[in-house]
Amino acid sequence: MTTTLMLIVGILGGGIAGFLVTARGVRQCRKPSDRAGRAVLHRMNLSHAELTTWGLSHVQIAPGFTILDVGCGGGRTIERLASIASEGKVYGIDYSEESVAVARETNHAEVQRGRVDIRQGTVSQLPFADESFDLVVAVETHYYWPDLPRDVREVSRVLKRGGAFLLVAEAYRGRKNDWLYRPVMRLLLRAAYLSVEEHRQLLENAGYRDVEIIEEHSRGWICAVGHKP
Repeated sequence: MTTTLMLIVGILGGGIAGFLVTARGVRQCRKPSDRAGRAVLHRMNLSHAELTTWGLSHVQIAPGFTILDVGCGGGRTIERLASIASEGKVYGIDYSEESVAVARETNHAEVQRGRVDIRQGTVSQLPFADESFDLVVAVETHYYWPDLPRDVREVSRVLKRGGAFLLVAEAYRGRKNDWLYRPVMRLLLRAAYLSVEEHRQLLENAGYRDVEIIEEHSRGWICAVGHKP
């Protein structure tokens, strides 16, 4: 069960008490902290695994790629990327101190080898030089970015020419059971809730080319891929 769906179940199944518990959980989803946040991160590592594998299947990843995972959470996506880019290097960034700590624990061996580098920071000002990465991925995180159009352009800055940007998400306007997700995303999470076409426009307006949107409507999944010209 993915994170957003767990929030919905908490609201529907728990009445006022469930709503209050869920409201506290929302804060941990946006920026995990302390023991409660650590539990959320470990749960995300499990609940997002299948979605992440599906999303990554829509981009080509060479063994020597240098890759950035924006909003890396508990670090399971980094672990997956490092196993694919077996001769490359994977960086992760998250603005939550707890996320960085858990992600480093998840990838301890590769961090020690120097193949994984995880830092605290923000997507709005990525601490990397221009044209550093062959691939940038963002799984279940762009909803919360402070200035989505500008932040997507900031991702383009650190991409190499011809490099790919992959957004992967379980919540989008028009998805299966949209009527359940829409109020949670907009009112409770205060998150961006884009349609298929709005995802396309987001990348195209930021200058990405060959933008492709893939839906797995039966699962409520979406991924958007764009390339830097």
